[in-house]
Amino acid sequence: MAEREAQREQEEEIRSEESPAEARPDHPNPGIRAIAEKDVGSAIAVAGHPIHAMMVHFPIALVISTFGVDLLYWWSGDPFWVRVGIYSSGFAFLFGVLAALAGTAELLLVPGIRVRVASWNHAVAAMVLVSIAGANWGFRVYHPEDILPHGLLLSFLASVATAFAGWHGGKLVLDHGVGLLISTKQ
Repeated sequence: MAEREAQREQEEEIRSEESPAEARPDHPNPGIRAIAEKDVGSAIAVAGHPIHAMMVHFPIALVISTFGVDLLYWWSGDPFWVRVGIYSSGFAFLFGVLAALAGTAELLLVPGIRVRVASWNHAVAAMVLVSIAGANWGFRVYHPEDILPHGLLLSFLASVATAFAGWHGGKLVLDHGVGLLISTKQ
C-alpha cells in the first residue's frame, strides 16, 4: 500500500515537472485552465514554421560574435577587429529589430501567447537586448577609438541579455509549447 502511494506521489511529481502549473488543463483554478486551453500556435509563419523563431538565431549569433570580436581586439590590438565589430553589432541590431517586430506581432495577435507571463518576461528581456545592441552599434559608429573598455562592456552586457532573453524564449517553447505544431497522431 505504501509503495502505491509513493509511486503515485512520484508520478504526480513527474507530471508537475513536465507540465508547469500555468499550462495544465486539469489545474483546479478555472482561470489557469482557461489559459491552458488558449491556442499558442504561430500567427506569423511560413509553412507552419514561426518566423520569429527562425529569425532570432541571427541576432543571437551576431551579439555573441561581437563580444568575441571585442575580445580579439583586446588581445591583438588590430584595428581590423574594430571594423568587424561595427558591422557585427550593426547587423545584430538590425536583425534584432526584425526579430522583435515578428515577436511583437506574435505576442499581440495570438491570445494564448499574450496571456502567459513568460511571454511578457521574454518580450521585456528582448526589448532590453535590442536597446543594448543599438547602443553598442551607435557607440561603435561614433566612438570607435573607445571600444576598450566601453564597447567590450556593452558587448558583454548584450551577451548576458541574450542569454536571459533566450532562456525565457526557450521556456515558452519547451514549457508552454508556443509556436509548435503538434500532430493529432501523437
